[in-house]
Amino acid sequence: MNKNLILICLSNLMIFSAVSQKNYQDLYSETPQEDFPEIEYVPFEAGEEIEYKIYYSFFTVGKGLLKVQKNLYKINNRTAFKVDVRAKTTGMVDWVAKIDDHWGGYIDTESLIPHQAYRFIQEGNYRKTEFVNYDHNSQMLEVKSKGKNDDFDEPMYYEFPPQIRDLISGFAYFRAVNFDTLMPNDTIKIPAFFEDTFYNLEVVYLGDETLDLAIGKVRAHKVTPVMPETKIFDGEDSVLGWFSADKNKIPLKINAELYVGSGGLEITSFRNIKYPINFDMSK
Repeated sequence: MNKNLILICLSNLMIFSAVSQKNYQDLYSETPQEDFPEIEYVPFEAGEEIEYKIYYSFFTVGKGLLKVQKNLYKINNRTAFKVDVRAKTTGMVDWVAKIDDHWGGYIDTESLIPHQAYRFIQEGNYRKTEFVNYDHNSQMLEVKSKGKNDDFDEPMYYEFPPQIRDLISGFAYFRAVNFDTLMPNDTIKIPAFFEDTFYNLEVVYLGDETLDLAIGKVRAHKVTPVMPETKIFDGEDSVLGWFSADKNKIPLKINAELYVGSGGLEITSFRNIKYPINFDMSK
């Protein structure tokens, strides 16, 4: 079993966190100056839960959970969703390459921009805790992180452009893209920040197809991210993603072709989806 593959599959999607006891929690009170764009329609609502299996070749090696918490929050004087993702190994893989990663963030309910993001990473003996706070008055973000030690390192500060996204908010924003306006091979560009780097995430739309999944046959938008050349992924379009071809844009499946095999994740169940799913009812 290749540990790098497991890290790739688990680190990019799934995370989890606890639910607050209050309907709103005022985390920051200052009103941001940024002119927040309003998304035409938000593809999910509070309470959405999607479960996944994580696989390598023909074997299930882990499970994941994507969860939009039931409560709404106040942060930067704006209403925000709290979105959490968890990915962890299971079974025998847990003995040799134990991974339990949590990612999450508070994202604006109207514009889907980030207000705060966090990571709690446990991969073997490796540990990392990270918080990213976005100040939309000064257009500055603060990154606080630590390893196994109890004390956080000195915070790092970066000036960021308007409408920046990170992993959680970028995924949410991608689900709001209107695929009806796209043609195959069109590219979707999302300005993003991860760790200490700003970059433009580029995703190519490849067209629609039907997937036969545990939840049924679902019409799906097929996409591929533009990947840098690495020694991990095998060839062009080595990473493919499928999102439900309806207003939800549920992430259904991600598959990665590597030099040492293939793996990815696939939906197994869902709850509290906002819109009807586009099931393919043809025989």
